[in-house]
Amino acid sequence: MMLCRSHCSSSAESLDRLYPAVGSSKPPRKRTTSQCKSEPPLLRTSKRTIYTAGRPPWYNEHGTQSKEAFVIGLGGGSASGKTTVATMIIEALDVPWVVLLSMDSFYKVLTKQQQEQAASNDFNFDHPDAFDFDLIIATLKKLKQGKSVKIPIYDFTTHSRKKEWKTLYGANVIIFEGIMAFADKELLKLLDLKIFVDTDSDIRLVRRLRRDISERGRDIEGVIKQYNKFVKPAFDQYIQPTMRLADIVVPRGSGNTVAIDLIVQHVHSQLEERELSVRAALASAHQCHPLPQTLSVLKSTPQVRGMHTIIRNKETSRDEFIFYSKRLMRLLIEHALSLLPFQSCTVQTPQGHDYEGRTYSGKQITGVSILRAGETMEPALRAVCKDVRIGTILIQTNCNTGEPELHYLRLPKDISEDHVILMDCTVSTGAAAMMAVRVLLDHDVPEDKIFLLSLLMAEMGVHSVAYAFPRVKIITTAVDKKVNDLFRIIPGIGNFGDRYFGTDAPPDWSDDEDALST
Repeated sequence: MMLCRSHCSSSAESLDRLYPAVGSSKPPRKRTTSQCKSEPPLLRTSKRTIYTAGRPPWYNEHGTQSKEAFVIGLGGGSASGKTTVATMIIEALDVPWVVLLSMDSFYKVLTKQQQEQAASNDFNFDHPDAFDFDLIIATLKKLKQGKSVKIPIYDFTTHSRKKEWKTLYGANVIIFEGIMAFADKELLKLLDLKIFVDTDSDIRLVRRLRRDISERGRDIEGVIKQYNKFVKPAFDQYIQPTMRLADIVVPRGSGNTVAIDLIVQHVHSQLEERELSVRAALASAHQCHPLPQTLSVLKSTPQVRGMHTIIRNKETSRDEFIFYSKRLMRLLIEHALSLLPFQSCTVQTPQGHDYEGRTYSGKQITGVSILRAGETMEPALRAVCKDVRIGTILIQTNCNTGEPELHYLRLPKDISEDHVILMDCTVSTGAAAMMAVRVLLDHDVPEDKIFLLSLLMAEMGVHSVAYAFPRVKIITTAVDKKVNDLFRIIPGIGNFGDRYFGTDAPPDWSDDEDALST
């Protein structure tokens, strides 16, 4: 019922080409822990577990990631319970932004001859050469930097990669699990904490039989043949000796809840040391600086100021609030379109004369609304842009952590060459907007082709977005100077979504939470 260090040295000679020497005088590195899953990143809250494809907006004033993700390597024999242990760690950690990456996704593409061997259980999938370590290392490096990656999808029934790839986004904590998790020197350098799951061989065989027969369409004879010929020898030669490289060994796998609890405590302490706090990062970004040049504010004419007076007034009826908000949205959209690139062109009038005009020089305009408040701006965009494409992003702020979470994403295809109008009605801290921008960048939209539109922004949100993404154009009808302790814009406009849709605001809402669903 406790964690232990492994001093296993058997078959060490066969590992010399793969593993670094053990027992050097170099002090042990500080360790940390992670949670996640190979499907969409798994996010744990105190109320429920949800899946998200999001990414954290922790970036410094230079627009780069302020802290690298903490990577946990989880090794052990086949069917030792690595994935179950990873899931238990994730559940117990109860922090956002944890990704689980499975080594099973990175089997090499087999030749025709190897396919035939695999079909007859004569191909060794438990050898280091069966894995694409170059792709694994490149993928982990990008994830650790907070970048999105494309993950191959492996079909164990046909022993081949599928044509589709899945997108995985960066996180605070990454759990990388696999039988050969410690089988490459370069890969080991990327792991901040190495955990080995040690489970009795008989239990592993029973689990493998159950899994391969029920999930992968194998027969008992084939599974046992493969186990005796490849799995067991590979464990003895390549896997068990890597226990000596582990920082922590978990005996009995998922049954050792005490070990998992200790791991979780250790991870929490490491995360606290790294100060992975979105609010702290955003607060540090909010300093007394002149408003950035990428900000464009609609001219405060008597008409514009009059509409603001109406929609800011708490006594304004819902009908009037909607009517004048729509008028402001139309003006905002028109102003934003004037900032798009145009080129000269000549047309002929009905009178037969040339007219020197201007025409939009981009490929296409796409609108993306941050749900729910952002979708109220879609009609204004459709009214002035013929055949405009619309995408949606649902971002919700975790009430316990104050961190934004991405819950839903639907973007038009081939968005990378478009100018994108990103719409949200109010921006307070900028956290939701920053995440939405990151998602667009992950889909290869150039930063200078993103236009962030909002009816009202706080200076804090303007600075946060501009520091992280200095080429994103920020367009609004007004900027308020202050944000209070609850991150509400002062003097502000209230909760736009609730006033527009006629719903009740939660007691602790902030302006960036207008995009939340209840």
